[in-house]
Amino acid sequence: MKKVTIQDIADELGVSRNTVSKAINNAEGLADATRERILQKAVEMGYKQFSYIKAQTLTGAEQEPKREGEIALLLGNAIDLSHFASLMLDKLKKELSQWGYTLNPHRVERDNFLCRSLPVTFVPERASAVICIEMFDRAYDEMICSLGLPVLFVDGPHKRDGDDLPADQLYMENTTAITRFVNDMLVRGKRRIGFIGDYEHCQSFFERYTAFRCAMLLANVPVEERFCIKTCDQARLEEALTALAELPDVFICANDFVADDAIYALRKLGKSVPGDVLFCGFDDAPNSRIMTPSLTTVHIHTQVMAVMAVQLLITRIDQPNLDYRTVHTETELIYRDSTRL
Repeated sequence: MKKVTIQDIADELGVSRNTVSKAINNAEGLADATRERILQKAVEMGYKQFSYIKAQTLTGAEQEPKREGEIALLLGNAIDLSHFASLMLDKLKKELSQWGYTLNPHRVERDNFLCRSLPVTFVPERASAVICIEMFDRAYDEMICSLGLPVLFVDGPHKRDGDDLPADQLYMENTTAITRFVNDMLVRGKRRIGFIGDYEHCQSFFERYTAFRCAMLLANVPVEERFCIKTCDQARLEEALTALAELPDVFICANDFVADDAIYALRKLGKSVPGDVLFCGFDDAPNSRIMTPSLTTVHIHTQVMAVMAVQLLITRIDQPNLDYRTVHTETELIYRDSTRL
């Protein structure tokens, strides 16, 4: 069976390849109707990212059975427009509304984490299920899992010790793009590769870090530990970079925000990117495209994550005794000026 490409979809609809790419990657500059028409066609034609999704899920066609109720959204951190989850939430709200559910956000404050208490706005008896985004406190997450409601975690606490949660979990695919990037750099003769970010901050950071180390190990290239900086705090990051007698060839960062902080710190030290060191981030945050230099990064398909989140929630509500599932959705390595390609 022939693999469906972006160009195939463009030819079918009579639009440009760039327009289709914008729709699939949830980029700005498209009318909602155009985006939905392209996504529907991508589903119909079996494009790789949507091959597992029914057309009605993306198009908003009537679904059965129609339900009513609240899906409680628990947020561990504020999510602004630069965060990958902000675009995901718009799609998630729309998709849940097609099933008859209302998505109601509840911010979990520091005192809630300390006291293991629920936000005052969240009444479990009113909720049909719970979605947790960036909830990285394992003990608190276990408390949420004990409420007797279907729970879905979008990212979650790290599993370095092999601990898992009794709930469905959704992640972006954190391994393949990092592995490819490491190998691309090694082919270019860049053997001194470091990592910046606290890999115990969350599971996604942990997976990105382990992907980096595994790629280096399998290539039989030693990791120089001095180039692995385990922090996301800007002040501590500046101290660690200042203490380095020399820089590696490449830094991989846990996400784009860490990369931005690191590049800023190096600029204060009189170092340039990519002149003195190459950089790669993760998330493809809006700022990564306009910062100087533009940042090589990994794009997250937020619309696909939103659709998959709904699929996981609905099946869990309907079949509460299913085995717990962990799903990773596809990501895409994007090269820009920070790696001089």
